[in-house]
Amino acid sequence: MAEDYVTEFLPDLEEFKEKTMKFHNQEMTVSEYKSFSGGFGSYAERGGETHMLRLRMAGGQLTKKRLKFIVEACEKYQIKKMKLTTCQSIQLHHLRAAELCDMMADAWKADMISRGGGGDFPRNVMASPLSGVQKDEFFDVLPYAQAAGEYLMGFIKAVKFPRKLKVCFSNSPENETHATFRDLGFAANKDKTFDVYAAGGLGSNPKLGICVASGIAPEKILYYIKAMVNTFTAYGNYENRARARTRYMQDTLGAEGLIRAYREKCEEVLASEQLDIEVKDVALSKSGCGTAVKDKRIIPQKQEGLYAVFYQPIGGELAPAKAKEIYNSIKDMQDVEIRLTPAEGLYFINCDAKEAKLLLELTKDSANTLFETSVACVGSAVCQVGLGDSPGLLHACVKAVRNENFADGVLPRIHISGCPSSCGTHQIGSLGFRGAIKQTPNGPKPAFAIFVGGCERQGKEKLADTGKAVAVEDIPQFLVELGKMISSENLTYEQWIIKNQKRLEALIEKYTA
Repeated sequence: MAEDYVTEFLPDLEEFKEKTMKFHNQEMTVSEYKSFSGGFGSYAERGGETHMLRLRMAGGQLTKKRLKFIVEACEKYQIKKMKLTTCQSIQLHHLRAAELCDMMADAWKADMISRGGGGDFPRNVMASPLSGVQKDEFFDVLPYAQAAGEYLMGFIKAVKFPRKLKVCFSNSPENETHATFRDLGFAANKDKTFDVYAAGGLGSNPKLGICVASGIAPEKILYYIKAMVNTFTAYGNYENRARARTRYMQDTLGAEGLIRAYREKCEEVLASEQLDIEVKDVALSKSGCGTAVKDKRIIPQKQEGLYAVFYQPIGGELAPAKAKEIYNSIKDMQDVEIRLTPAEGLYFINCDAKEAKLLLELTKDSANTLFETSVACVGSAVCQVGLGDSPGLLHACVKAVRNENFADGVLPRIHISGCPSSCGTHQIGSLGFRGAIKQTPNGPKPAFAIFVGGCERQGKEKLADTGKAVAVEDIPQFLVELGKMISSENLTYEQWIIKNQKRLEALIEKYTA
């Protein structure tokens, strides 16, 4: 099926190349080019001289074939910057226009179709990163995410959406993919069924999703996806782009109206189409090597003797040279592959103890505490709409906090977005920061608004409350002072905040006054 889409989409590259050249010849405005190029998973970067390409892979499944292409492309096209994203994809940055189309075609042939990676299209379908190997999962949702990804590619040229459509699958209440507050989410149940949530999302006017169906059989997922496509195109706002996301249907239809409209579309699809899928269980033949291994970055899989190894480059910034080292290390490891996380990290799965030890050593530059796994979008230095330098802030904060040697957990993972779009998922973090401007007696200063109290776990979902803006240069010290308060009581942030909400508010007030 993927090969069919490559054949279908490749002719579109001629138009993409033509319009890219027009943009560089100043025959198209930034907004005109963005509205076109996004459909190819590419955007011009700030300044308009270089480009980003977003490679989509359903469920964040980074196979050896895909990694091999990325490593070779980085060498061939002299790519210096890669970014793991919160939607389980990889962005390649600072690409030259003359090479962009050739590289895009190469990526598509390597099973990473960027078509629909941006713009008003179905986006990369997400799945819990340890799906299929996690000990306490309800069931393996990855095959269904892959089937959904293939199916949604068929709408890219067939249906005009009001805006983008994000679909995801969660295998447990950890809800890493935010299944209960995406445009369409499938949350696994213990009885191997899905509950379906719709019309949620982060960004401007964020909303938790509404449960529109319960206990559906996994083989029926495509009916429920088609019903969402039909609901969105029937009731989505085509006139006002600012209100064209699915979550605004909660405002226009009301919760009950949305449920009713969705179920009507679902009944129509169930009565008129044949969309059942069949997923075959593929048993893993690999076994352990007879030894065991322990480390906080090593997770025992449900397959006896096998392990997943966690690796988080700070801020999701995976260096091309490191990617090459990783590929050369895993290319001959049986059944080992990479799964990208929704928090800009990755797992190596299906490792025996010896392989896990080798990969642990290879990735010793990984984030080493919960705080160091903090999330940051690509930021204003690259993004055309960004207000704040998210990576710059994160690196400054990590440096300041490392100097204090706080125990792991004293500070939580923070989430940093350069603008209200929430690409850094600031609205679901215990602490989140969003790019802003702070007015001071000395004039406006770059700042980040602080968000507090978000939670992604299913059953406890909460969107963070927003507060005043903190000047960029003050945020590292704010976190250090917070860490000292918590560390003095020998608690983690999650333990401390239960009884100390007022103290946190007072500290925030100190830095926002």
